[in-house]
Amino acid sequence: MDIISLVIAWLVTSVSFFIISKLPLGVDIDSFQKAMISAAVFGLLNALVRPLFVIFGFPFVLITFGLFMIVINAAIFGLAAWLVEGFRLRWGIWSALLGALCLGFINSVLYDILARVLPNVR
Repeated sequence: MDIISLVIAWLVTSVSFFIISKLPLGVDIDSFQKAMISAAVFGLLNALVRPLFVIFGFPFVLITFGLFMIVINAAIFGLAAWLVEGFRLRWGIWSALLGALCLGFINSVLYDILARVLPNVR
């Protein structure tokens, strides 16, 4: 992954976090700057911690046919909220579950829009 793709992914995830904070999901982010920090922390946690969660949770992932990955995404989402000041989950794990689901959906929509505008993105 080159630096341009990394910056685009960071900005798309930042915008997604900011959009999620405006929806009634129990996810509160104080400002767009906090959304950018949250996206960076979320990305680092995905790169560093997610493989450990997947390895240790592999039996559950296997038994649930991959649906346990939603719980792993919610755990990483919640961990990012715990680490970043100005990023709060009002309803705990439920906000993390809803936020992680919406993050995946909104990221997909934004990347689709971006791919239509800039065909060489992705």
